[in-house]
Amino acid sequence: MNSENESTEELNEENVAKETTQKEEVSNEEIQEEPQKSELELAQDAASAANDKYLRLYSEFDNFRKRTAKEKLDIIKSASEDVIKNMLPIVDDFQRAMTHNAEVQDPESLKQGFELIYNKLLKSLEAKGLTPIEAQGEVFNADIHEAITNIPAPSEDMKGKIVDVVEQGYYLGEKIIRFPKVVVGQ
Repeated sequence: MNSENESTEELNEENVAKETTQKEEVSNEEIQEEPQKSELELAQDAASAANDKYLRLYSEFDNFRKRTAKEKLDIIKSASEDVIKNMLPIVDDFQRAMTHNAEVQDPESLKQGFELIYNKLLKSLEAKGLTPIEAQGEVFNADIHEAITNIPAPSEDMKGKIVDVVEQGYYLGEKIIRFPKVVVGQ
């Protein structure tokens, strides 16, 4: 019986050895079936991934640029809308004044009406940050004033100073939006 057990054990060991060899062969075949990527294929895959990433990033940036340009236009439109809404009551006042002027014979009442409308317009613009540049009698400054002409100074103390303001200048906040056109005394 020992010899039968020994031969059965030997057969089992041989079967285990054969199975192990077969498994190794199968795994070697699987490895051989999975083709190893060459360096060129790996580089092409990396380049393809980088190109895809670049295209996505470019598309995102292009969308961002378009979106911000559209938002900027919307802001500009809405800013002018606000100013126009503030000017509409003044336009209405001018229409009423023109209708009323056809019937009025007193020039003093016409003058007062136009002064009221002018003051209302000026107050509305000042509420939006507009301030006039005071130039009359000031020393001429080429950074702030635009000289139209020079005339002989009416007095010695007016030399180099502004004698007359032809067109009023304005600040919008801290920025000059229109330079005053002035006449300078020589």
